[in-house]
Amino acid sequence: MSPEIYAAFLVGLVGSLHCIGMCGPIAIALPVPDSSNLSFFTGRILYNLGRVVTYAFLGAILGLVGSKIALAGAQQIVSIVLGVVIIIAVLLPQKYKNYFAQHPVIQKLAYPLKSNIGVLFKKGTFSALFLIGILNGFLPCGLVYVALAGAIASGDAISGAAVMILFGLGTVPAMFAASVFGKFINIGIRTKIRKAVPVLAIILGIIFILRGMNLGIPMLSPKVSTQSEVSSEMECH
Repeated sequence: MSPEIYAAFLVGLVGSLHCIGMCGPIAIALPVPDSSNLSFFTGRILYNLGRVVTYAFLGAILGLVGSKIALAGAQQIVSIVLGVVIIIAVLLPQKYKNYFAQHPVIQKLAYPLKSNIGVLFKKGTFSALFLIGILNGFLPCGLVYVALAGAIASGDAISGAAVMILFGLGTVPAMFAASVFGKFINIGIRTKIRKAVPVLAIILGIIFILRGMNLGIPMLSPKVSTQSEVSSEMECH
């Protein structure tokens, strides 16, 4: 497995408590098809499965984009750029982050998703819970964007999907806990974990930069032959 896959899982695992502020109300308010405990837990599993399916879909698409970039010989440059962008985004003052999050374009994209989630809430069936998870996965989220950068850097559709599946699985414990325990989640613990999210994001950004620098370090920054080097080798043979 590439470092991006491990890093994506850790970002999802630690960062998911940061996302409870946005997705937590949805997870806590999820309807229950009937009053049994089995239905309660089944519904929440389906909701989280829906989110992971969406993440895998997005990861496969961006992984495919990454493969096209690799064929064009620009993957190293893109990897460095993604790393720099992630680090800059983390270090931006909060007021600028709020500006982007509340931008009319972002709100306009999110509105139909939230509207359809509201319709599905009223249905309250198992299939509706799965679809709520699917739509929830498309909601704008900075943490998801960081993971998607890893999908692009992975270089192919399968690896991109794997990155996002591991990221999604990393978010499941906290989101499942939010839906089960709701208001009993300790705010103090959540605040402490939030502080670790920027650190993980910066580490992921550094990994992208190192991979793009072609340093010849196994796994972390493997040596990638350029097109000219490949051509020279073919001429020698």
